[in-house]
Amino acid sequence: MNFFKKNNVDKSRKAFETPIRMKIILGVIFVLFAMLIAQLAYLQLAYGGQFKSEVNQTDTNTISSQVPRGIMYDSQGRILVGNKANNAVTYTRSASASTSDLYDISNKLSAYITLDSSDLTKQIKAAYYLANNQNLARETKNLPKSEKVDSSGNALDSSTIYKNLINQVMKENPELTKREETAALIFNKVSGASMLSTIYVKNKDLTSTEVALVGEHLSELPGVGIGTDWERSYPNGASIQSIIGSVSTEKAGLPSDNLKYYLMEGYSRNDRVGTSYLEKEYEALLKGTKSTSEVDSNGKVDQTKTVYKGESGASLQLTIDAKYQKIVQNALKSQYKAAISAGAAKYSNGAYAIAMNPQTGAILAMTGISRDTTTGKMTDNALGVINQTFVMGSVVKPAMVAGGLMNGAITPTDNTLADTPIYLPSTPVKKSVYPIGTFSSLNAASALEVSSNIYMMHLAMRWLKAKYVPKTYIHIPQNAFSILRNNFNMFGLGQKTGVDLPGEAKGIEGSSYDDNGQILSGSVLDESYGNYDAYTPIQLAQYVSTIANGGYRMQPYIVQGIGKTSSNNRLKITYNKQPNVQFRIPWTQSELAVIKQGMWQVVHGSNSWGTAHTLKSVKPAISAKTGTAQTFYYNPKKPNKSYNIELINATFIGFAPTKNPQLAVAIVFPGLDPDLEGHYTLSVAKSMVQNYFKLHSNK
Repeated sequence: MNFFKKNNVDKSRKAFETPIRMKIILGVIFVLFAMLIAQLAYLQLAYGGQFKSEVNQTDTNTISSQVPRGIMYDSQGRILVGNKANNAVTYTRSASASTSDLYDISNKLSAYITLDSSDLTKQIKAAYYLANNQNLARETKNLPKSEKVDSSGNALDSSTIYKNLINQVMKENPELTKREETAALIFNKVSGASMLSTIYVKNKDLTSTEVALVGEHLSELPGVGIGTDWERSYPNGASIQSIIGSVSTEKAGLPSDNLKYYLMEGYSRNDRVGTSYLEKEYEALLKGTKSTSEVDSNGKVDQTKTVYKGESGASLQLTIDAKYQKIVQNALKSQYKAAISAGAAKYSNGAYAIAMNPQTGAILAMTGISRDTTTGKMTDNALGVINQTFVMGSVVKPAMVAGGLMNGAITPTDNTLADTPIYLPSTPVKKSVYPIGTFSSLNAASALEVSSNIYMMHLAMRWLKAKYVPKTYIHIPQNAFSILRNNFNMFGLGQKTGVDLPGEAKGIEGSSYDDNGQILSGSVLDESYGNYDAYTPIQLAQYVSTIANGGYRMQPYIVQGIGKTSSNNRLKITYNKQPNVQFRIPWTQSELAVIKQGMWQVVHGSNSWGTAHTLKSVKPAISAKTGTAQTFYYNPKKPNKSYNIELINATFIGFAPTKNPQLAVAIVFPGLDPDLEGHYTLSVAKSMVQNYFKLHSNK
């Protein structure tokens, strides 16, 4: 009885314990399921869109297409460079397109369009010929064994064999019909296209008949389409193109020297980009945003869905007035041709002119001429204004006087110096252009009027505390060049101006010391009147603007605003350039008055040795400074040959009106005959001033 009783108790206990364990297990399973469901719900709500996008990416592929480049306008809203639309036949290569497919499309499309066979090469013909399977089999069979296997009898890699086949067919040079030649050119284009990229098969001289024929047969031409291409146009003439720059062709594609950079930025190899000047400087804005379309993952492009229609490039408004630019160009060319006709510019390699708003730094016009002295051929070279350097001569004298005043060598009320020539040991006399003894002494304003070299040399020696005994001895401190150059640098001379164009030159400094480390004393004196270091024309314009506006060195700029072009070619500005002061000249108003008085007398003074009195009648009144600097003929084609032909650089700076100046100009005629200098720079200056205020008389 006890045994049975005990057994029953154990069974009863087991019956009780089993449901508890099951409940615990079921409870754990329930909790795990609940956690799994909660996690799935979280992923669905938080990351559902991302997962869907990733799935779609595996089911679809994206095609991008070019958009029109941004337009450039002049300061008055005239289009300087725009886009001329052209009909185009396009091709988008699918991911599954084989060589046979491309060959078939090329042959079909050649029935509807023609291409210029002058671009056809033997290699293009050979590649097309081998795209035919029968031709490929026959040529492979005829290919020598040595060009299919190596010396060990192992088969060469397929790319090497194909290269050998190309060379073999090029030697055979099979004849093609006119249509086959077009097909070969088409095949070359479409086979060179990257997968899912759109190229232009024909985008120039496409006739309406060709458009109609291709359009009628698109269903049998997978990947082929009718689209629109563009090319740069210049409604106001292409003479300003040397400032605007160039855009690469689709054939040239990305510049090889910056290929990696452009590819990293998302460009395709056949994309067109700005390659010089404004087109290059503002590429990121001008290029726009490509349109994107999707195709199914089967790789075919029979149907596409536009995802983003793209956005054309930003448009630029320049500070240049197209009408005034043409006037300045014509004035410069006219006077330069006159100098050539008179024999004055026989060895001259060009001429340059620039106009600026001295209050803001806006460039109002800039133009230049380059001339090959051996052939006489002239070309437009407006960029010479920023990248060509010249010894500028006496135009730097106002800055020299300013330095003497600010450093206490002279004062606004005590600035008269003796006008006695400088006699250095074993050196020709250093003097001014007028005869020795013409003046016993000169004050600062009169020295500027008659352009006295003597005054500037005496001022330099006083400023630098030099020790000088005529014909016997001169001692100038070792830091003399640094002192003078730092002064000129304040005005922007010998410094990059920061203009928004690539390729600006800094200038050239002459040697400061001889081989023994001793300062070149005579050259320090030459520096004082502008006959040593070389500057760019734009530096002259910034410098004279600094004097005109009272001492603010303004950064020059050529892009005034950035915006968008509407459908009717109207520009809506979204950003305007704000003038930038780079430096403030630390002079007093009385010191500035001395300099401005001297520049006024250059034009309006009464001394017979005044250098620009012929501009006295120009309205509004001009204040100015002329300059000449000694130079020698140099032939870049024979750089090591010395010609010993003495020439001069003729220069001019000025501003108008004298009170509240609105225009500053700089003009450079390098390499003129010193005996036939004439007044070419003055004539250009007269035209620049008079015509600017005629155009803006009501503004």
